[in-house]
Amino acid sequence: MSWKACTTVFFNVTTSYNNSYFFRIESKPYSATDPDKSVLIVVRDLPLRPEITVSCEMKEERPVSLNCSAAAPCPQHSPKLTWTLPTLFTPENQLQENSDQTKSVLSTVTFTPSHLHHEKNITCTAVYPVGTSNKTAEHTMTLNVLFSPKNTSASLSPAYPVSVGSCVNLTCSSTANPPVTNFTWFQICGGKPTRVASGQTYTLNVTVGDGGMYYCEARNDHGIEKSMKNSTVGMMYTNQAMTREEPEEPAEDQPEEIHYGEIDFSKLRPKETPAAALDREQGQESEYAEVSVTGRGAQEPPVNNLDGVYAQVNKKSAF
Repeated sequence: MSWKACTTVFFNVTTSYNNSYFFRIESKPYSATDPDKSVLIVVRDLPLRPEITVSCEMKEERPVSLNCSAAAPCPQHSPKLTWTLPTLFTPENQLQENSDQTKSVLSTVTFTPSHLHHEKNITCTAVYPVGTSNKTAEHTMTLNVLFSPKNTSASLSPAYPVSVGSCVNLTCSSTANPPVTNFTWFQICGGKPTRVASGQTYTLNVTVGDGGMYYCEARNDHGIEKSMKNSTVGMMYTNQAMTREEPEEPAEDQPEEIHYGEIDFSKLRPKETPAAALDREQGQESEYAEVSVTGRGAQEPPVNNLDGVYAQVNKKSAF
């Protein structure tokens, strides 16, 4: 009594120990009981489960501490705490005193979560030694990791090739926590992206100028991500042969379609002149420069453009 250390320990507790207990002094010639101060003992078959707390809001790539606390009613037989986590970790354990002067064991784990840890379960298990056996209790919690959009992709329905006048749907998909709040669509024109629409789905009535590559962007409060450039949208081609519309003029950055025709110059030779025929008979080779002369009056121009004046240059035959 003089040491003010009146502590007792109950071993091998059974359900018969359920009761209220009072502190009584028995020191001859004095004895007394304090009826206003008592301890209620409730015996359970299993110990209370440990409690898991998180030091702060979980965000990807930011370190966070997980704390597991378990009551230690008998400090000489403290529970052993173990973790089950989807990552490597090194726990730190310590015995601490609570505000009500009871004892508890605290285990702390620090790790850096990623989006792969989202919705994964973690478990803290407390193992209590009871006589020659053990009693266990555990607490399981699902991780809630905040992260920017991941695995963003764009898809086209129906699949290309796409014909002019048809209707196609471009759909953007992404994984994020919290969910994506804004989808934006871009078309690559002249090597530069141009914003064309907003929303997870973009419905397009295809025209000749709509051919090309499209991609989408997904955004939430924690970041933004573009769809992969090798997504299923790819190059969207238009087929003019499947429509009756007249083709439009080609764009500046698109090659023009060229058509070829054949001209037979052998059929366009002028009628042989008398002078040329005479030279050919005499074995001479001549070169002619043709000058067309029309009258000064309102005469009709020559039909075949052969009525004119010829300047003749004679050369010796090469034969």
